[in-house]
Amino acid sequence: MPDDAHAPVLTDRVAPDCAGMDFYAADRSFRDLLAIYLPAAVRGALDPHLARLGRLAGNRLDELARIADKHPPVLHPRDRFGRDEDWIEYHPAYREMEAIAFGDFQFHAMSHRAGVLGMDAPLPPVAKYAFQYLFVQAEFGLMCPISVTDTSIHLIRRFADDDLRAYLLPRMLSNDLPSLWKGTQFITEKAGGSDVGAIETVARQDGNVWRLFGEKWFCSHADADVALILARPEGAPSGTRGLALFALPRRLRDGRRNAYRIVRLKDKLGTHSMASGEILLEGAEVWPVGRIDAGFRQMMEQVNLSRLSHGVRAAAMMRRCVNEALAATRGRFAFGRAVIEFPLMRQQLMKLIVPAEQALSMAFATADAMGRGAAAELRILTGLLKLRACRDNVAVATGAMEARGGNGYIEDWVNPRLIRDAHVGLLWEGTSNINALDVIGRAVAKDGAHRALAALLRARLEQAANVPAPFLARLGGAMDRAVAAAERATANEALAHSAATALYDVASAVLLAWEGSQPAADARRVLLARCVLEHRLMTVRSAGPGRGSLGGAGPLRASA
Repeated sequence: MPDDAHAPVLTDRVAPDCAGMDFYAADRSFRDLLAIYLPAAVRGALDPHLARLGRLAGNRLDELARIADKHPPVLHPRDRFGRDEDWIEYHPAYREMEAIAFGDFQFHAMSHRAGVLGMDAPLPPVAKYAFQYLFVQAEFGLMCPISVTDTSIHLIRRFADDDLRAYLLPRMLSNDLPSLWKGTQFITEKAGGSDVGAIETVARQDGNVWRLFGEKWFCSHADADVALILARPEGAPSGTRGLALFALPRRLRDGRRNAYRIVRLKDKLGTHSMASGEILLEGAEVWPVGRIDAGFRQMMEQVNLSRLSHGVRAAAMMRRCVNEALAATRGRFAFGRAVIEFPLMRQQLMKLIVPAEQALSMAFATADAMGRGAAAELRILTGLLKLRACRDNVAVATGAMEARGGNGYIEDWVNPRLIRDAHVGLLWEGTSNINALDVIGRAVAKDGAHRALAALLRARLEQAANVPAPFLARLGGAMDRAVAAAERATANEALAHSAATALYDVASAVLLAWEGSQPAADARRVLLARCVLEHRLMTVRSAGPGRGSLGGAGPLRASA
C-alpha cells in the first residue's frame, strides 16, 4: 500500500507529480510480497538491483519515456539508392531505454541463463516479473519488445531443432546490443484476429526451403531480428489445426535482407514509443519451429506468457496511477484543505487502491505458480489476471486523471499516456471476451483448472492463522459460490465474463487475507480483502432453471 514517507514535496500551487520518486522504496506492498514469494537469499542478492531500477523508473527512465512518447518511430521504406531496405528510425531516448533494458538489466535473458545481474542461475519467474513491474511504472511501450523477445526465446528453446537453437539462442540471449537479436510474434491478419484459425498466410516448400506469402496486419516490434509467425502450409487443413509455426529472420544467414517489407507503421492510440506495423510477405524464407501440425498449440504458449506479462504491466500501471493520484490530492488544495481530506475523494482513491492491490497479489500468485510448475493453477490464473487487471487498469487510469483535475487532461502530465496505454491491454493477446471464454470455456470446462485454484485458495485460508475465523468462513463461502458459478457458466457462455470476474475477485480476496497474515507483512492487506469481499466481489444468485446471473457489485467496482 502507498507509503506516506515517500510522498512528493509540495513546491507551489500546482500539485506535484511522481517525478523523482523511488518506486521501489515507495511501494511497501511490493516489497512485502517479494519477501513472501522469494527465498531470502535470492531477494537479498536482487534487492540492490531492484532498488536501482526503482530509482531509475522514477527519474531517468521516466524522463526518457516522456520524450520517446512524443517522438514516435519513423518508417523509412527505402534507402538512398531506392532499394527496399526499409528501416525504422527511433529517437535517442528510446535507444537509451533499450540499453537499460536489454544491456544493463538484461530483461530478455534473466529467466533463461545464469550471469544476469551477477546471479549464478536463471531468475525465477517472480523475480523476472518484479523487474518488469518496476520498469513499466515508467515505460510501457518498450515492455512489448522485451516480453516478446523473452517469450520467443522460450519457444525456440522448447520446440526448435538443435541446429536452429544453436543458431538463434546465442544471438537472442546476448547482452551486447550491436549483436543482440530481438524477437517478436506476428499473428494477426485482416481475416484472423481473435479467430486465429482464419489466418490466410501461406507457407510453400521450395526444395529444402520454406517461404511465406501473405500479409500480417498488426505486428508490434515490427523490425525485430526474428519473428515467430503462424502460417498455413499448402494443403494443410483449415482452422487452427492446419497452422504451422515458423521463425522469420529479418536477415538471412548470408546477411541479405529477407523477402518481406514493413509497408506502414500504425498510428496508434497509445504505446507511441514502440513501432507496430503491417508486414507484406513476398516469399520470405522461414525456418520451421517444432512440428508442422502443432503450430497453434506451440504459439499459444507464447500467447499465454504474454498474457501474464500484460497482467503484470496492468498492475504496474495501476500502481503508477495510485501514486500519481496520491501526489495530486495531497498537493492540491481546495476550500482551505488538501483535496485528499475530503470524504468523497478518499472513497475515490480507494477505488484506485483496491484494484491495484488485487492485481499485485494476483500477479505474484501467478508468477509463483509458474515457478512451482503448478500447470493447472497457472492455466487459470493467467487468464483471470489478463482479463480483470487489464480492464481495471482502464478505470484506474481514468480515476487518477480525475484526481489530478484539469491538469490530468493535459499532455504535459503523465495521465493521458497512462490512459492511452491502458487500453491496449484490452486488445493485445485477446480481448476481454476472448480471455473470459478461455477461462470458463477451456480452463474450467476442459481442463478443470478451477479445482486446482480452489485447492490453492483453501490452503491459503488454512495458512491465514491470524485472520478472524468468521471472516475466513465468509471468504470460504464466497469461494465455493464463485467456483460453482464458474461451473454453471460453462453451459452458458453469456455468463463467462461475470463468472470469471467472480473467480478473480474471490481469489484476490483470499490472497490478500493470507498475505496480510504473514510475518512482517502489512496487516492492512486483510482490510483490503474485506473491501474486495464487501464491495467488489460479485455474489451468485439464481435466475431460474438453466440460467444464472452474477450481480451485487458494490460501489468500489469501478468498471464492468
